[in-house]
Amino acid sequence: MRAAIVSSPAGPDAVEIRDVPEPEATDGQVLVDVRAVGISFPDLLLSKGEYQVRPEPPFALGVDFAGTRRDTGERVACVLPFGGAAEVVAADPDSVFALPDQVSFEAAAALPMNYLTAQFTLAERAGLQPGETVLVNGAAGGVGTATIQVAKGYGARVIALTSTQPKADLARRVGADEALVMGEDFREDVKRLTGGQGVDVLVDVVGGEHFTDYLRVLGAQGRLMVVGFTGRSIPEVKVNRLLLNNIDVRGVGWGAYAMARPGFMQQQWAELLPMLESGVVDPPVDDVRPIEAFGAALRDMDERRTLGKTVLTM
Repeated sequence: MRAAIVSSPAGPDAVEIRDVPEPEATDGQVLVDVRAVGISFPDLLLSKGEYQVRPEPPFALGVDFAGTRRDTGERVACVLPFGGAAEVVAADPDSVFALPDQVSFEAAAALPMNYLTAQFTLAERAGLQPGETVLVNGAAGGVGTATIQVAKGYGARVIALTSTQPKADLARRVGADEALVMGEDFREDVKRLTGGQGVDVLVDVVGGEHFTDYLRVLGAQGRLMVVGFTGRSIPEVKVNRLLLNNIDVRGVGWGAYAMARPGFMQQQWAELLPMLESGVVDPPVDDVRPIEAFGAALRDMDERRTLGKTVLTM
């Protein structure tokens, strides 16, 4: 069978599509015949040997994927730390999620990691309440667009913050109520849009040099959720700033937390299903390529050209 293999941690250009043996299901696993694979930021880090999970090469990439359960014929979306970018994958049933009929394999491959992360961020860590205002920084990427839609599903108002106008346009298209392009006056724009009150929750997947400014746009008892560092620099916080408006900075580490708790991801999926069925969750898949383009798609992500989710088909 074909698989997208990392034989050395040399980045996107070293990803190879190779023939490898088909897996066997062990210890209660199920086999999934894969139809589509979603590109994710962990795939990029895995290709470089920079992710917190560091499998020994050679290994297959692929965090998000979708296909058909071989034992039941059921259409499913799946998530793994790695290994999903292959024609056949063995997975624990806890990481395999039944799909509503209207969700395509391409859309399904854009769902698990990003939308489960968004649900965990907003419901479990932020304690989001209906009517609150959420600012999403890095709103045009996979986690960003997922957070916009899940926040809308929970009844929040959403302001998107992006680096370019095309990305702001995408954020509006996927459901943001307002979209801003990062600039020197973005704090004033946020204050204007919130009547001077600031936002209740800020979800940050970027990090970088503006972190102190993110704290300043939080309202009273606001929560800044640290999801990732796609800006490649890790900011520091002077904790005295947290006292001024009774604000919080909270870390979000979904993967290890969820996988250490049997049944937790299935509970999350049950929360997302009504949003999927109503259409408020509808991942933006504008870039569909064959599996042979895995390295090129990672290169686009590395150079920050990716909008929404890129999906590769088998």
